[in-house]
Amino acid sequence: MMQPPVKSGPRYNNLIQSDKVRVIDENGENLGVMYTREAIEQAAEVGLDLVEVSPNADPPVCKFLDVGKFRYEAQKKANLARKTQKTQEIKEIKMRPNIDDHDYDVKMRAMHKFIGEGDKVKVTLRFRGRELSHQQLGMNLLRRVQEDIAEVAKVEAYPRMEGRQMLMVVSPK
Repeated sequence: MMQPPVKSGPRYNNLIQSDKVRVIDENGENLGVMYTREAIEQAAEVGLDLVEVSPNADPPVCKFLDVGKFRYEAQKKANLARKTQKTQEIKEIKMRPNIDDHDYDVKMRAMHKFIGEGDKVKVTLRFRGRELSHQQLGMNLLRRVQEDIAEVAKVEAYPRMEGRQMLMVVSPK
């Protein structure tokens, strides 16, 4: 025997499982607690459905609504929320331990822009050849980055070595 498909969204009319419900009419007036069957009949007289708006209440709260319109409005609201939410991305800035002042300034401008947009920034410092034996230069550079960006961002992951590169993650305050 096959199960009927599970309906998503609010329960309405005969799908409401409780015997008694608190009813609110189409004008938003509280009609009090009544039997579900009785409430469905009253909603049908007005040409609307009885829709469960707060199923966890005791007794559940139901409203006289048009189910299709209610679902449509809920879907529109969910789409708008999805459209306006900002996802936080991780942007990466790559440097070398012996970076020149002007290049450093350019990288810092980019970092300020990313943080201004609300993104996290991963600072990667790549060591090549003999630079690896001078890790203190890399630490000094990352400390300088930390100080220059202190007013707009906080360090989320302090500098650490990973193979031939040193990593640090900063995020907006």
